Amino acid sequence: MRGVKRVAVVLVVLIVALVVVAFVLENQQSVTLSFLGLATGQAPASVFIVLAFIVGMLLGPLLGALFGHRRHKAAAAGRI
Repeated sequence: MRGVKRVAVVLVVLIVALVVVAFVLENQQSVTLSFLGLATGQAPASVFIVLAFIVGMLLGPLLGALFGHRRHKAAAAGRI
């Protein structure tokens, strides 16, 4: 059973990797981003989107742990 799960995980990872590669290849238009007066150089749109995805993947669990810990702490204090 372990081998089947491992093969399934590898297949899912490969499919996601292929989708990301296809996305990057389809979004090669050069764009410039500007936000609050700051501007970036020109880069493919896929670079900015993938960077935003990675930042979200890093910040999501951090914020979840921060606020989840507070909620858990408050719930524990209410039980006492």
